[in-house]
Amino acid sequence: MPDPTPQLDTVGRARPEPAGVLLVAHGGRAHSTAPARRRGLAYRRMSPFARAVERAGRGYRTALGTGIATHLLRYRVRGWNGPAMDALQDVRWAVRELTDRHPGRPVVLVGHSMGGRAVLRAAGAPGVVAVCALAPWLDGTDPVAQLAGRAVLIAHGDRERMTDPAASYAYALRAREVTGRVARFDVHGDGHAMLRRAADWTALVRRFVLGELGAEPPDPVVSNAMTEPAPAGLRVALGPAHR
Repeated sequence: MPDPTPQLDTVGRARPEPAGVLLVAHGGRAHSTAPARRRGLAYRRMSPFARAVERAGRGYRTALGTGIATHLLRYRVRGWNGPAMDALQDVRWAVRELTDRHPGRPVVLVGHSMGGRAVLRAAGAPGVVAVCALAPWLDGTDPVAQLAGRAVLIAHGDRERMTDPAASYAYALRAREVTGRVARFDVHGDGHAMLRRAADWTALVRRFVLGELGAEPPDPVVSNAMTEPAPAGLRVALGPAHR
């Protein structure tokens, strides 16, 4: 039987008094009530992103605390499951849990595929300052109003076979109607698993998260993309300079 609640797995050092918070959400399936597992490939694929941010942010200090409390969410079940939107419900639960644990800290959400869809929809929660969706599964019906006031980063490979890069571009266009800080990157030569250019994907996410939490200066490539009009700022070729 699936766990009755989602699970928040701490990545790296536990941070009872952090300067900021990162929640990472893995991918899944359109329909499945099978339990999500830590040994699953979708869950394991997101671990390098979480570890990279946690390590890079260890020296970050503010009046609120030190470091970035980093957590990888494990869903109750593997599927989105139509109107049940199970992954979204789990992400919303996780954000509430983390903001209760760490009141007043800024929160950044990162998700892949189904997790990308979930974090984009959950970005309107209090405390969330930024959201990053990697190869998000979108179908044209996803809302954007919740992104107001948030920084948004989307990245999609050009060898994608599982989700639609055109859909994420159309979503980014709509997102710019409600927030002035949207950037989208094309990752040439890579597909849904984000393995061929893993270091570049990871570095992009790390620099975006650290910049939005204030742990380091905002990444200039991301910042420039946010100021470029469409299509330029929404079809930026991701280069190796982000490493």
